Amino acid sequence: MITMHPTRRVPGRLQTIAFALAALIAVVDQAAKAAARAQLDAPINLTPFLALRLGFNPGVTFGLFAGSGAVGRWALSAVASLIIGALLAWIWRTRSAVTAAAAGLIAGGAIGNLVDRLRFGAVTDFIDLHWGAAHWPTFNLADAAIVCGVALLLLTVRGSDSRAASSTLGRAAR
Repeated sequence: MITMHPTRRVPGRLQTIAFALAALIAVVDQAAKAAARAQLDAPINLTPFLALRLGFNPGVTFGLFAGSGAVGRWALSAVASLIIGALLAWIWRTRSAVTAAAAGLIAGGAIGNLVDRLRFGAVTDFIDLHWGAAHWPTFNLADAAIVCGVALLLLTVRGSDSRAASSTLGRAAR
C-alpha cells in the first residue's frame, strides 16, 4: 500500500526575509517602547516639529475604542491576532517581494502593538509630531511600520493597475 503525504512547502528565501523583517520590526519597536517608558519622565523637544512624549493608547488609531475597558482590550487583541495570522499566511503564499516586504512591515508593527496591549493593556506611544500647538496623535515605531507597509501595498496595487491598463490599451491599439 502506498501512502501519500501532502507536500509540505518550505519557506523560500523571500518568505524567510519577510518573516525576519516582521520579527525585526517587532523587536526594535519593543526596545524603543521600553526605552521610552524608562526614560521619558518629561517631554523632550528634538526639533521645532518633533518631540518625544510618553503616552498610552488603550484603543486603536486616534484613540478609537479607548473607553471600551477590558472587553475592548481582549476584543482588539483577538482581532489583531487574526489580522497577524492572515498577514503571515499572505507572506507564506506570495511570490512578490514587494508584497512580502509590505506584509512583513504591517505584521511586525501589529505584533509590536499587540505585545503592548497584552502586557500593559495599552499601546505605548512616544513620537509627537506637531506644528506649533497643532499635534498629530502621538505614535510609535510599530505604527510607522504599519503605515509604510500599507503605503507600499497601495503603491503596488496602483502600479499593477496602471500596468494592466497600459497593456490593455496596447492590445486595443493593435
